[in-house]
Amino acid sequence: NVFQASSSQRLTRVVLGGQIGGVRERIFTTNGTEVNAYTKKGKKFLTFNTNMSEPIQSVYIEGTDLLACGNFVFNQYQDCKDINYFLCNDKINDVLCLPIDKRNGITPVLACQDRVLRVLQGSELLYEAEVPGPPTVLELNGNNGGEDGNEILYGTSDGRVGMMQIETLVPSHRWELANEKRHGGVLCLDNYDITSDGVLDLLVGHDDGQVEVYSYNEADEPVHRYSYSCNESITSVKGGVVGSPGYDEIVCCTYAGWVFALTTEHLTKEAGPQLVIADTVAVAKINNLKSELGDLQKKVSDEREKYQQSANSKTAVSAVPLFPISDKFVLNKDDASYTLSLELQSPIDNILLQSDVPLDLLDVEKNSAVVSYSASNPEEGNFLLATYRCQANTTRLELKIRSIEGQYGTLQAYITPQTQPKTCQVKQYPIKPLSLHHRTHAFNESRPHNTLTLKGQFSQAEVHSWLLFCLPELPERTPAGESANFQFASTFLDTQLDCTYRKGEAVFRSDNISTISILKDVLSKEATKKKIRLDISYDVNEESIPHTLTMIHPKLEYQLLLAKKVQIIDALKELQINEADLSFLSPEYQEILEKSESLKIEFKRQPCHLERLYGMITDLYIDRFKFKGQNVKSKVPALLEVLDSYDLDSLIAFFENSS
Repeated sequence: NVFQASSSQRLTRVVLGGQIGGVRERIFTTNGTEVNAYTKKGKKFLTFNTNMSEPIQSVYIEGTDLLACGNFVFNQYQDCKDINYFLCNDKINDVLCLPIDKRNGITPVLACQDRVLRVLQGSELLYEAEVPGPPTVLELNGNNGGEDGNEILYGTSDGRVGMMQIETLVPSHRWELANEKRHGGVLCLDNYDITSDGVLDLLVGHDDGQVEVYSYNEADEPVHRYSYSCNESITSVKGGVVGSPGYDEIVCCTYAGWVFALTTEHLTKEAGPQLVIADTVAVAKINNLKSELGDLQKKVSDEREKYQQSANSKTAVSAVPLFPISDKFVLNKDDASYTLSLELQSPIDNILLQSDVPLDLLDVEKNSAVVSYSASNPEEGNFLLATYRCQANTTRLELKIRSIEGQYGTLQAYITPQTQPKTCQVKQYPIKPLSLHHRTHAFNESRPHNTLTLKGQFSQAEVHSWLLFCLPELPERTPAGESANFQFASTFLDTQLDCTYRKGEAVFRSDNISTISILKDVLSKEATKKKIRLDISYDVNEESIPHTLTMIHPKLEYQLLLAKKVQIIDALKELQINEADLSFLSPEYQEILEKSESLKIEFKRQPCHLERLYGMITDLYIDRFKFKGQNVKSKVPALLEVLDSYDLDSLIAFFENSS
């Protein structure tokens, strides 16, 4: 230890600051609304209470300027004097400032939960830049913002990384890395030349324990070089020379408190073609690590013995140990599912899931827990009862869940760690009526739209609370201003929804009539609870029906084809065993044989996908006639017959001829 400083409250952020253009060698910490600063030798030289209305969640230091953010509030302090303030519409996840030595004045950039980077000028919003997912972390490209000091890197909660150039009036998207391997959300970024090629590499830390290294090609686009997986979320990642002089390392910190390093040093040496001997220095290091581990294990066993003695004592008082849980319930845009990740600082014993709405549990490759399903009675409000029993020393569990739009309720997770005495904490996650919609900032006016209009004696805050109940990714705070406008897109079908509301009036537009139907049912029910009378009017556009069916068509066709391919795999494999030469098979059948394993994995990964699409078409059919005041549930078997011999034109004809 060089020095140690303690705080009575939990530290929320630790950042470095220094002179503009110089070395950042001063340590700034935040707890509550207070900022403390230390020299590199540990001398405290500043204690500053910001008097912000919210506790500080993120902070950035640029010279004598301090940028501090709560959940919704941004404050800028210069020499500890408050000079700028901005109230954000949605939660702020991180803050950054473009370097002053390369830009004229302070240019703060806020990473906000509504999938937007907000660029400020003083106390005013300069512009908003949309990003593909909710941004969680910001970092200057190359640690200095690039040649012009305006390049920033961002990481999102759905595992994407991108670079954006912050121009004077408009942003420019340079590149984006899609999350093809379905890694967890990005928690930290750093720039460091770990490959020793003279160009800074990009280091990425994910909340599923994945550490990745990207190098840049000639076109300045990132190329994946290395990755390392640990079983705890990576909360911080930095490059440097730490353990061995002359060898670059990536130092990582995990949620449970571990600090470890990945080194470029070769710990073995080749002594011949078949012989590999360990380096003597490396052996000494390994022995040192073993002795450190032995000391830690002894400390743990001593503490356990102390606890057992106090537990058996007649004078000891039993107390329920509270344990912190890091949990996330995030909607994935790519596969229209939710990722529920639960992480503890001690090993998990088991997790029980209970839901009062139908849910599909999807396969997660990284999940080593054993799952067992219990019989549940839907009439008693139990649609799902599943228990996950974790293997030894598992501190993190990730689950994938898919909901059905229109069916809403609560998912409950009962989390039991391997601690004594046995205790359990319950976490609740709302499954919303339009749970598979995500926020966007664009709306295609050229599509055919259905409109729902509500009028009545309600305030803007009341209608916002109803929408918060219906849709994910909305801010809890009611937007400032006379009216509010939000756009959404369906992750499953790519249909869109536009919500505009103010005091006494709310207008909803969507190209999917089922979305309008769900909103009408839920909002009228919520208004009835508050005893508010609503005047409901709607305008159904008949062109929206074939439009929605056309959007479902490629997904349905692909799933039908996939199901057919999987059906004939066993027959083709039997043929392969009995026949030496398979050249007589058509190229299509040969391709199915070659890709049989990947087809089976894909089919297994998407259970009930086909039934979901059938369900959506059935709902579309029922909702279309519901707005006409007709009940067509008796015609649903005929619709399913049309779907069994699926053809888009015949399906559209069935919808049109049923009226």
